[in-house]
Amino acid sequence: MQLALNRFDMTDGCTIGKLSIDGEFFCYTLEDRVREVRGADVLTWKIPGITAIPHGNYRVVKSFSNRFQHDTLQLIGVPGFLGIRIHAGNTSANTEGCILVGLTAGDEAIYRSKEALRMLEDELFPVLVRNVDVFLKIT
Repeated sequence: MQLALNRFDMTDGCTIGKLSIDGEFFCYTLEDRVREVRGADVLTWKIPGITAIPHGNYRVVKSFSNRFQHDTLQLIGVPGFLGIRIHAGNTSANTEGCILVGLTAGDEAIYRSKEALRMLEDELFPVLVRNVDVFLKIT
């Protein structure tokens, strides 16, 4: 299964994108500001806690989060980042490099996040427990 995150609105405060599953729009995303300098080592451009993850294709797994105390969607193999998850939240204050999801998007915010997350987990958790490969490509 292939997820795609297309970043389309980048500001000094955050990055808004669209998440698709197998080519079909699913929801909006919000991340920290993109600071990536392509070709440069992540340690030269990353500011911890306020930087979006680099462009790439990452494996998505279901894993228990000690912070949230329940299973979440986690991205594996993100260069220079650990513990990157997809979770609920509305603004860049709610993320530290993670990807937030929402059903609507506004000015530097997304809304109906818990609903979007529940729908996304309902879609992906059954697939992941069957050991189907799920990847997220970020462009």
